[in-house]
Amino acid sequence: MSDLVNLLKTPHYHFLRLSIKLAATRPTPEHSRNAENMPQSLAMVSLVVRDYDDAIRYFTQILGFDLLEDTRLSAEKRWVVISPPGNRGARLLLARASNKDQEDHVGNQTGGRVFLFLWTDDFWRDYRSYQAKGVTFVDGPRREEYGMVAVFVDQYGNKWDLVEKANGI
Repeated sequence: MSDLVNLLKTPHYHFLRLSIKLAATRPTPEHSRNAENMPQSLAMVSLVVRDYDDAIRYFTQILGFDLLEDTRLSAEKRWVVISPPGNRGARLLLARASNKDQEDHVGNQTGGRVFLFLWTDDFWRDYRSYQAKGVTFVDGPRREEYGMVAVFVDQYGNKWDLVEKANGI
């Protein structure tokens, strides 16, 4: 019984409970509906950072994300979850690099390709706001078949697409 009580106190339990709730409220695409498939959703993506507090400041103050959780797990490790405002999709888990190999990949988790796609309901509002806050755009803005897009880099150098879909989100 004490193991169950301890599990209920962990951030992982709360994350799992939230993930199950989110998965249960989302429709499953028609092509995957059958008795063999369980509904699934991508809940989080890890973003390796150099420093928790610097990353939290950047994402909340510059990009306007919400800090959903910041729980200390040990002297060196924290469970830090952020999300864009109004998000209906995956969240970001900020994971501090804990060894040289991880440190070497901070800012380049995808080998120079765009890593993350940030959808918006108002491209020009967010583009201008980010520019005013010093965010560096490395491509665009441009209109594509799928909508307006510009590529920016975060404080570490990871590439992001800021996208307003042609037919809205």
